[in-house]
Amino acid sequence: MKNLILTSAALAVTAGMAIADGHAVVRMGTEGAYPPYNFINDAGEVDGFERELGDELCLRAELTCEWVTNEWDSIIPNLVSGNYDTIIAGMSITDERDEVIDFTQNYTQPDPSSYLVASADADITGGVIAAQTGTIQASFVAASGATLVEFATPEETVSAVKNGEADAVLADNAYLAPIADEDGDLQLLDQKELIGGGVGMGLRESDSELKGKFDAAIQSMKNDGTLNALIAKWEVGEQF
Repeated sequence: MKNLILTSAALAVTAGMAIADGHAVVRMGTEGAYPPYNFINDAGEVDGFERELGDELCLRAELTCEWVTNEWDSIIPNLVSGNYDTIIAGMSITDERDEVIDFTQNYTQPDPSSYLVASADADITGGVIAAQTGTIQASFVAASGATLVEFATPEETVSAVKNGEADAVLADNAYLAPIADEDGDLQLLDQKELIGGGVGMGLRESDSELKGKFDAAIQSMKNDGTLNALIAKWEVGEQF
């Protein structure tokens, strides 16, 4: 079944980039629900580290870009089917995902994954661990001795710990740390897990020219230090 799904995705007919005022528009797909990487601000607009990064990449690549939001659990299928042209949504580069889509070089280092708990003695080895569906953290928990419970959104994973459905949440430290700081009933454990190969932009495998433009833009930001400045500003992991 896995091979059938991958083959179907690879053969899907894509709609290509949208056209506005005679110019190609690159549609930047994100979740809009995973701060500080991406979220919807009070004005109803996509905001966060990846909004600022994506806008700068489009400027350097001389591309006209617009932002599109999509739920996480269908974010790859909707890229493949042509609903947008990139995924820029805190997506870690993994071999399994790379079978279906292509990735740029990473624009963040692997962010340590942390455990958010309601009690310091929470059982993270044999207990119930919540994670967002389709994430590297969900795969990690599934391969461990703990019981995995998956949720569609990151907010639901935190709620599961608060209402006693789960002993802990495993997610990116950058996402969980502000929650622990703001909620006196929750805390982070000292133990962290290093999973994945960093975060990159996802693209259709057929869009090699677009991938090349974004790769060059990412590299230019690494070279002149502006990427490290953004990483430090939004506290999304280790600098390059």
